[in-house]
Amino acid sequence: MMGKLSYLLCLGLALISAVWTIELQPEPDYGPVAYEFHWSVHDPHTGDIKSQKETRKDDKVVGQYTLIDADGYLRTVDYSSDEHSGFNAIVRREPTDIKIPQPALEPKKLIATKILAPLSPLVHYAPKALLKGPEPSEGNYVSVSGPTAQYKY
Repeated sequence: MMGKLSYLLCLGLALISAVWTIELQPEPDYGPVAYEFHWSVHDPHTGDIKSQKETRKDDKVVGQYTLIDADGYLRTVDYSSDEHSGFNAIVRREPTDIKIPQPALEPKKLIATKILAPLSPLVHYAPKALLKGPEPSEGNYVSVSGPTAQYKY
């Protein structure tokens, strides 16, 4: 019993000393944050046309991106974000004369057939004495008959 009590006392002292050793420090000031970037893609073969540009100064971000939707409309999104207003976006859609290439659909061909014979060939095994024709040197003959041909070997 005495061993458990001393163990718990040591554990409690270790926890208390761990709490007192945590020191909170303010986050360092890295100075003003500023950037500007833009990119774009224009592939008329696939219809992949899009772009984006964005600037940031301290905590204010302003940007715009555009893309061609699947229906051929140009979507433009102007956005901004700051500490006081949060994120705001204005979306516009405008028709264009850009035609998005669609995959060519091949018409499906339906073929009506009348089955005159079984789908799989019929195989008959017979001893050589029952078959007509030249006799092989040894073994049995095999006869295969299908819708279009007959084979004996």
